[in-house]
Amino acid sequence: MEENRIQKNMQRQEAITARKALGPQIRKRFSQVISEQLIAEPAFAEARTILSYQSFGEEADPQQIDAAAVKAGKQVAYPLCYEKGIMAAAIPLVEDAWEEGRYGIKTPIESKSLILNPLEIDLVIVPCVAFEGSKRMRIGWGAGYYDRYLPQCKNAVTIAIAFEAQHIKGISYDSWDVPLDGVITEARRY
Repeated sequence: MEENRIQKNMQRQEAITARKALGPQIRKRFSQVISEQLIAEPAFAEARTILSYQSFGEEADPQQIDAAAVKAGKQVAYPLCYEKGIMAAAIPLVEDAWEEGRYGIKTPIESKSLILNPLEIDLVIVPCVAFEGSKRMRIGWGAGYYDRYLPQCKNAVTIAIAFEAQHIKGISYDSWDVPLDGVITEARRY
């Protein structure tokens, strides 16, 4: 277990370094390509309620996906992170329903948002630090929010978005890590 944790941390750092090396303009262009690919997915077309995320650092940015969803009349929720890896999906109800959350990420304010039942979510756009496409497994930041939350989203398709530079063969994962339905990068869909 300790060896796996060390391996995950090394893979996390490798992917973060590769992602940063892309540079802001390339990341922006790749995020657009990834967004276009996800918007073309049947899961996006069929979804009424989407759990997205606010990008942090050098993550693939789903902002274009979110805008397309809103334009198509879909509900878009965002993670609300509590203590001990507990997460909820919140739909901000007003423009000023945002604050800086626990990790410096733009987060919905609970009292100004609608908290969803996970069964209401049709599509989850999952952030990741590193992934292995053939196994459709991801490594996040290590707090376990998505690994605890995704099993509750029994009606949702789960798709991570990431840059191809974050792809690591032989990725380490634990029994509690949740496989995804797919991963979309600027280069391909896994």
